[in-house]
Amino acid sequence: MSNSKNSSKFSSNSAASELDTTRTPPWGKVTVLEKGSYYCINRIEVNPGNHISTQMHYHRSEHWIVVSGTAKVICNGNTTLLMQNQSTYVPMNTPHRVENPGVIPLVMIEVQNGEYLGDDDIMRFAEDD
Repeated sequence: MSNSKNSSKFSSNSAASELDTTRTPPWGKVTVLEKGSYYCINRIEVNPGNHISTQMHYHRSEHWIVVSGTAKVICNGNTTLLMQNQSTYVPMNTPHRVENPGVIPLVMIEVQNGEYLGDDDIMRFAEDD
């Protein structure tokens, strides 16, 4: 029995195609994988030698899972090195940043949780490269 009906049903899923939005900031790439009322799941890629801005959020926490590469995470002044299949939790109201000290792209899955997930809840700190 053929699965062509099922596969065409899934390939034309308009909700999935609406979610698959990608941004390319100077440091890498962010792709929204799934979004709900109180959560958002992103695939984040940080290019070698690059980092996201130091930031914090008043209304959301984040959980980062390293898929490949190496992540140098600075969270509330503490530095941790994470490898593939390791993760960390970033609480609300906590300054944080992730860097890619390696030579291959850092790929992470980010799960955001909170009552408000808008970009205007990002408080960015001055860079201190």
